[in-house]
Amino acid sequence: MTSSFPMRKRKLNIAVTGLNAIDSPGPGISVIRALREAKSFDVRIIGFAYESLEPGIYMHDLVDRTYQIPYPTAGTDTLMARLEYIHDKEKLDVIIPNFDAELYAFIKLEAKLRKMGIRMFLPTLEQFEERHKVNLADFGKKYRIRVPKGKALFDLQGIHKSVPGFTFPVVVKGKYYDASIAHNAEQVRDQFNKISAKWGLPIIIQEFVEGTEFNVTGLGDGKGNAVAAVPMRKQYITDKGKAWGGITIADKDMLDMTRNFLKSTKWRGGFELELMKNKKGDLYLLEINPRMPAWVYLAVGSGQNIPEALVNLALGKKQAPYKEYAVGRMFIRYSWDMIVEREEFEKIAIFGEL
Repeated sequence: MTSSFPMRKRKLNIAVTGLNAIDSPGPGISVIRALREAKSFDVRIIGFAYESLEPGIYMHDLVDRTYQIPYPTAGTDTLMARLEYIHDKEKLDVIIPNFDAELYAFIKLEAKLRKMGIRMFLPTLEQFEERHKVNLADFGKKYRIRVPKGKALFDLQGIHKSVPGFTFPVVVKGKYYDASIAHNAEQVRDQFNKISAKWGLPIIIQEFVEGTEFNVTGLGDGKGNAVAAVPMRKQYITDKGKAWGGITIADKDMLDMTRNFLKSTKWRGGFELELMKNKKGDLYLLEINPRMPAWVYLAVGSGQNIPEALVNLALGKKQAPYKEYAVGRMFIRYSWDMIVEREEFEKIAIFGEL
C-alpha cells in the first residue's frame, strides 16, 4: 500500500553573496528568488554581505539571516575564519558566490569547505584564469571563437604603444568590472586612471564592435555538457552598460557558440557570455563572466531554473539538462523605496550579523 502523503523535501541552508540590488545589481537577489521556487528542495537563505547598505540584507521575505564577510583583499585565511564561524552557527550546505572578484578566494577554499560539508559548484582555477579579459584573445584562438582584438595595459606608457594599433573608438575595460568607450587617446588615459583606481591593473583596451548586444546565461556540468542555456537581447541598457530590460530569443548561432564553449572548456558552474552581433551578422564574444548574471531570473521565468540545477550538481545529484525555454519572455527591472528600521542597520554595521 502506497502512502498518500507527499515526500518531504530536504531543507538546505544555502549562503548567497551579491545582495547589492542597486543600479548595478549583483546576482544575489535573483538567485535567491530562484532558489525559493526550487521544486527539488526547500531552502533557508543565509546572505553574505560586504556593505551594511546592501538592500538584500533587509529583504526578510527572501533572506533569513545575513552575515558580513571580509573583502577579497583580506585574503583567504581571513575569509576562511569567518566562514568557519558562520558554519558553526548555521550548518551551511551550499555557498553560491556571485561576484567575479570573490571567486578566486572561494575557488581556493573549495576543498577545505568540502571537508566541512559545504559544497560549491565553481569553475576550476584554470578555467577562471583562462577566460579572464586579459587572456580573451588567446582564449578565442585556442577554442576558435571570434573575439575582438584586445590588449592589456599595466601603465600609462603602454597607452602610447597600444593605441596606434587600434581604430577609434575603443572600449576601455577594468579587469573585473566597468567598461567605457573612448574616442581618442586622452579619453583612454582618463578611463585608465578612473577604472584602475577602482579595480586595479591591468586595464584592457578592446576593439569596438558596433552592433546589437546579446547575452547567454547557462550552466556547465564540468564534463562538457550544457545543463542550461538561455539567450536574451538587451532591450534597455543603463549608462553603466547594465541590462535593465531584456527578452529571450531563439538564436541557433548563439546556442551553438555556447555549446562549443562548454564542450571545449568543460566549464564547471554558472556563466554569462556577453556577445555582440555586427551588421553583417558576425557574432563576437566580448566577455565570459564566470558566474550567473543579475538577470538570471529571466531564465527561471522562461523555464530553466539555473540556480536550482547548480545546487543539485553541487550536492552530487543528477540533473537532467533543460531542453527548452520560452521565447519572447521579457524582464523589466525596477526599483522601489524599502523602509528599514535604524536598529537593524546598526546591528549589521556594528556586529556584522542580522
